[in-house]
This record gives sequence, structure tokens and C-alpha cells, in this order.
Amino acid sequence: MTDVLPATARTLYARTARAQRDGRVPGLVAGVVRDGGLAWSAARGDVAEPHRDVQYRLGSITKTVTAITVLRLRDEGLLDLGDPLEHHVPGTPLGDRTLGQLLSHMAGATSESPGTWWERAPGTSLDGLGLSPADAVLPAARRFHYSNLGFGLLGELVARVRGRAWSDVARDEVLLPLGMTRTTPRPVPPAAQGWAVHPWADVRQPEPEHDAVVMAPAGQLWASAADLARLGAFLIGDTGEVLAPATLEEMVLPSGVDSGDTVGWSSYGLGVQVRRVEGATLVGHGGSMPGFLAGLWVDRDEATGALALANTTSGLDGGLPAALIADVKAAEPTVVGAWAPAPSPVPLELLGPWYWGPSPYALRAIPGGLLHLGGLGRPGRASRFRPGPDGTWIGMDGYFAGETLRLDPVALNLATFVFTRTPYDPAAPVPGGTCEWR
Repeated sequence: MTDVLPATARTLYARTARAQRDGRVPGLVAGVVRDGGLAWSAARGDVAEPHRDVQYRLGSITKTVTAITVLRLRDEGLLDLGDPLEHHVPGTPLGDRTLGQLLSHMAGATSESPGTWWERAPGTSLDGLGLSPADAVLPAARRFHYSNLGFGLLGELVARVRGRAWSDVARDEVLLPLGMTRTTPRPVPPAAQGWAVHPWADVRQPEPEHDAVVMAPAGQLWASAADLARLGAFLIGDTGEVLAPATLEEMVLPSGVDSGDTVGWSSYGLGVQVRRVEGATLVGHGGSMPGFLAGLWVDRDEATGALALANTTSGLDGGLPAALIADVKAAEPTVVGAWAPAPSPVPLELLGPWYWGPSPYALRAIPGGLLHLGGLGRPGRASRFRPGPDGTWIGMDGYFAGETLRLDPVALNLATFVFTRTPYDPAAPVPGGTCEWR
């Protein structure tokens, strides 16, 4: 792990100090994630030392851990993201909604569980919630609608498939393998007290803490800054064999678009938020519970992340982690690896210009043994391709995600489209035939 430079540390500390003062936060811990852990951290306000070990409530960052537990089951073949919830948790009014829709907040489930305000009162079982058809507030797959209830149901799913409490599964299969020994469902000292600060005076009162039971997978975990940094390293790519790298890539792929976001764009993958902020794509999650605010965001291209943990119900600038990432990027820009030659994964004669009708495209070999097909000299549909069976290539992203590309010296066949070496090459099998240019 590489610490930040002294001048960078000064800039980061100054920003953290201002956030704590301006937000009237009783205690704030901030950190920068790089090379697998905390490259810098600082505390401001009433925070015990060592501040990296003090637990704070994570709120909805818990959802990322819940999603990992679900995806592990999928990767083991115990379920499919296309499965209706009814297959695994029968008897709910959301039984026809798929697991993938629940993970991406596209299931149309109500935002909160019915009954008492779940964040501020002792929890209950799934049966105790008394779910009804009113808890399906939108049609499935129609639009993004953030749902704490949906992740409570996913935690119940994990518990039923594994035959153990969700918290035990999360501990044994995610937290401990990642080295997150200071992440727990309830606070374990040293842990911060949660506070609500009065909006019109500099006074405060303590906030409640309890076991949310069935709703715990939506927001109950507590963690230290050091542990949260490890989760940030996971999102950057150090999965520690908890998930396959390909599954992490699936997690961070935008799915549901949050149309309520007015700055850049904001979307949701599978248990993670994905945002575009000032030209950078950030992956992570925010969190809030009574007495606490938290944020963890990473720039995967820069292999850098940042976190903030605060013991206040409101007031902290939610953009602090993104600003810390920007500070590091400006002060210590990433030095990329040197270019080096690599063998082409396909014969060179297959690369270069191709035409989709009259539109020019280029097929390129790119690092990692992949191919890229995209517009040449003008915008066009673009996708990366990985090797598939029998000499074929499978689309990884963009318009052709999941589609099969077949290579031939005369024509490329992709989702029935025929790309030719010259526009509408008469020697290629172009449906509808070709005519002379005139």
C-alpha cells in the first residue's frame, strides 16, 4: 500500500475538516483507498483513536454485501437471476418479480417495509411484516425505484437457500474471507454513538440502534474505516476469490437508471450505484441510518477510491468521497503501464476496416486478448468481444452485448448483420442483394 504524498495529505485533510465543520458533524472519518487498503485517512471532531478501527453504521452500503451473497449462490448454480422470487421465497406479493430485478431496484417493490418506520424501531420477521399487494407499487421492469424492502427479501432468500441467517452467511462467505473482521451486524466497541444535530442550534441528541431482523440486509452492518477500505479494494478489482472477476464486472454494469439524478447520470448495477461525476465513472454506495451517514466510491479506471463515515443523521456533504478521489487524481495522477507488443488473437488480415452497409467500422485487437468493433471516423455501435466457443466471439458490452460474432475473410456475421470489406461487397452474402454504385 502506497501512502499519499504529504502535500496531497494536506489537501485531503483540509477538505475533510471543512466538511466536518460545515456539516456540523460530531465525528467524521475519511479515507483514500489505493493498493488494497487505506493510503490515507484522517478523523475530525469527536473520534476515538485509532480512528481506522472505530465502527460506524454503514446503512445501505450493506446492500453491496447482500448482493455479493446472492451472486455467490448464482455462481454456484443454486439459483438464476431470472428466477421469480416465488421459486425461493414463496407467498409474497412480489413473487413474480425476478431476483435480478430486486438486485437492480427494477422490481417495483415499495421503497420501505410496511408498518412501523423500520429504521427507528425493532425489526420483525418476514411474516411479521404482513406484506400485501399494496407493497408492489410499480410494474416489474418498468422503471428504477429504490427499495429497501427488496433487499430485505433478498436477504431472506439467502437465508433460506443456505439454511442459515443472512448475517452468518455474509460473515463467513464475504466479510471474513476479505479480512473485514471489524464488520458486524451490531456495534462492537470501539463504535461511534449516533447523533441527530438540531437544524437551528448546535445541540444534539442520541439516535436509536436496534436489530432490524428481516430488513437487516438492507442497511444494518457496522464497519471500521479499515474494513470499508477493503470493500473498496474489492470493488476496484481485488475480489479475494469471494467472487469471480467476471461476476464483479456484472455487478458494476449499469442496469436501472435513476432518473431523479440531475447531475451527470446515476444508475444502479447489482447492489452498487454507478455514477458519472465530472468525466469519471464512480462505483460504490451511499448509506444512511438514524445517527449515521456513510459513503464508499471508487474510480476503477484510476484504481482509487475514497470513503466517509459520519455519526450524524444529516448534514454531511454526500459528495465528499468523490471530491477526495478528484483531489488525489489531480495531485497524483496515475502513471499507466508502458505499452508493449502482444500477439493478435486473430489473423491480422481480419482486422482493420469493415463496412455495415455504407457505414465504416474498424475491428481492432485490444489488450487482454479481446477484440473491439466500433465506428471508424464517426460514431457507431461499439462493443468489446471475448473469445467464445468454436472460434466465435461474444459481445461484452454496448449494443452487441451477449451477441455472437463470427469471423470470415469475406464477411463478419454479427446478430444477422453482415459486415463486408467494401460497402455492400457483391462477393459477400448480403441479404437483399447488392446493386452497382451510380
